Amino acid sequence: MKKIIAVLGFSLAALTGCGEEENVLVVGTNASFPPFEYIGGESGNEIMGFDIDIVKKVAEDNGKTLKVEDMSFDSLIVALNAGRIDMIAAGMTITPERQANVDFSDPYYEATQVVVTRKGNTTIQSIDDLKGKKISVQLGTTGDIMAKEFSDQVVAFNTGFEAMMELQNSRVDLMLFDKAPAANLLKKNQELELQELPFNAEYYGLAMAKGNAELLKQVNTTLASMKANGDFDALLSKHIK
Repeated sequence: MKKIIAVLGFSLAALTGCGEEENVLVVGTNASFPPFEYIGGESGNEIMGFDIDIVKKVAEDNGKTLKVEDMSFDSLIVALNAGRIDMIAAGMTITPERQANVDFSDPYYEATQVVVTRKGNTTIQSIDDLKGKKISVQLGTTGDIMAKEFSDQVVAFNTGFEAMMELQNSRVDLMLFDKAPAANLLKKNQELELQELPFNAEYYGLAMAKGNAELLKQVNTTLASMKANGDFDALLSKHIK
């Protein structure tokens, strides 16, 4: 009888836990990509940013509590498909390779790659000038993928800040990174400068596990509502413009 009671107790606890989880939206991010996601706030350890404000609204619209998990960028899709998180909000570019593994929301932000060099470096005048250069990137990003098309001397780091420090310390020729985060990083580093080249536009999306049609619909509904009522533009002005 004691064993039966113990088993029933465990089952009830498990059911209670599942019920609680149903009211939580777990979002994975890499909080080293300002202004889209970063650590800050009054406590100094709050995950904040443009993407985070968007998923706060997604959770609110669906009556859920938001929980944000910070992890390395290149582990996000693995975590999503393993069921450890419900969604990715990490300034993630929609690419055919990623679309083979996850479902993306409607695009919500247009981005592009930029070149970051030390001030006074005049060796990069065109995209062709990237060939053979030593390039620092953030691991798993489109900058990482693109850099390998130009050079076999690509050094990848878990964060953009680390990639920037590699450039600042003259261990690479340039850094390849998304424009808005690169501009944000350079605010605190006057030794470096940003250069725009005619790279193709990229589009960020929120990622969900394949087949999660209900969450995908909810996310797209929230994005459309935010764009229609002005909330989205307000976030752009707050974080980026």
